[in-house]
Amino acid sequence: MSDLPRRVHLHEEGPREGFQIEAGPIASADKVRLIEALAETGLEEVQCVSFVNPERVPGMADAELVARSIRKREGVRYSGLWLNLRGMQRAMRTQLDIEGTIGTSASEAFSVRNNGKGLAALREAQRETLAFCVDHGIAVTRGIVTTAFGCNLEGAIAPATVVERVAQMLDTMAEFGLRLPILRLADTVGWAQPNAIAAVVGAVRERWPELRLGLHLHDTRGTAMANALMGLQMGIDTFDSACAGLGGCPFAGHTGAAGNICTEDLAFMCEEMGIETGVDLEALIGCAQLAEDIVGHPLPGKLMRAGTLGRFRH
Repeated sequence: MSDLPRRVHLHEEGPREGFQIEAGPIASADKVRLIEALAETGLEEVQCVSFVNPERVPGMADAELVARSIRKREGVRYSGLWLNLRGMQRAMRTQLDIEGTIGTSASEAFSVRNNGKGLAALREAQRETLAFCVDHGIAVTRGIVTTAFGCNLEGAIAPATVVERVAQMLDTMAEFGLRLPILRLADTVGWAQPNAIAAVVGAVRERWPELRLGLHLHDTRGTAMANALMGLQMGIDTFDSACAGLGGCPFAGHTGAAGNICTEDLAFMCEEMGIETGVDLEALIGCAQLAEDIVGHPLPGKLMRAGTLGRFRH
């Protein structure tokens, strides 16, 4: 347990991750309401929308409207997601905070399904985006490897494959004189269990011990919290999460794709373990209840129903 971080950074993705997969249309005003509520909880960053093809992801057709309607709170970063340069340029025309990202997939098949292009074409698109960032003075602050623990389309993913993808990503950045501050390893479709977390994180750490790592965990098969605990024990201090467990990848390759690990549940576990999160748990519970009201059906978060332990302690 000696590698536990002193503080954990939670990157809230509920509004983007959650509303992209809901079957019914969610009112833009409700999306804004949840984003603004989350910004009042102590979270440092809220990912609000994705700038993607609305024909493929209808739930994000109002991305620009939502982005320009947010009343921003000082000290909070409001980010978006995009899969290509066109999406990034759309985001730049809004008030969202813009930082460059670079992404790849451990699975060729998932890259085609999610990005519309194979890995070789994706790498060329990365070069185009990186050149744009350099030319416009935009910092490239994060990278992500999707399906890093397994893929419903290709099956098991070996840690060596993830290392190969990371090497390609870092080499591409080096072509532009850039270094990657943080890399997220994503369990996009819920294959990971704690031993897999240890194997993949360990393999990447062995090759690049100085590279800061984060985890993007989905709770598809109920293992997200156990996976997060393994990550914490290995010193991981950054997690993507979604209030109330909202969300799921629409291109996962199976029905019932689950959302990211639940923000308030993860924050509660960390706080109980003595790890600082900087968030107000009661305010997060309120956001989870608001999210459930907005989508109109039960969401998987646990803390929103059980509450914290504060009222039981004497």
